[in-house]
Amino acid sequence: MKRTIETEAAPAAVGAYSQATATDDLVFTAGQIPLTPDGDLLDHADIDVQTQQALDNVEAVLAEAGASMDDVLKVTVYVDDIEDFEAMDAAYETFFDQEPPARSAVEVAALPKGVGVEIEAIATT
Repeated sequence: MKRTIETEAAPAAVGAYSQATATDDLVFTAGQIPLTPDGDLLDHADIDVQTQQALDNVEAVLAEAGASMDDVLKVTVYVDDIEDFEAMDAAYETFFDQEPPARSAVEVAALPKGVGVEIEAIATT
């Protein structure tokens, strides 16, 4: 059975979506952008700072669902400039230093609110 995940430790959904949905053994997060839980948009920050905040948000949503970054099976990273890949990857690596999950990284034309990165994850519980 599907359940909806919601936490104040990550930015509230700003549209017709949930921060995450879960089944008995899987959690699917919505894409997280570099928006703080207090509503500060880090759109002009360097990509490593934006990546850190997006992953902090993913981590908070997963925690609410009873999972951790160690439980992540797959991550999709959307960047608006593939030239930022190395800086994004360096920040990303700090969250997944042991047995990193599968990952796709995709350059897109634009992201919500003009940010440089959006990250979503699938985890097991």
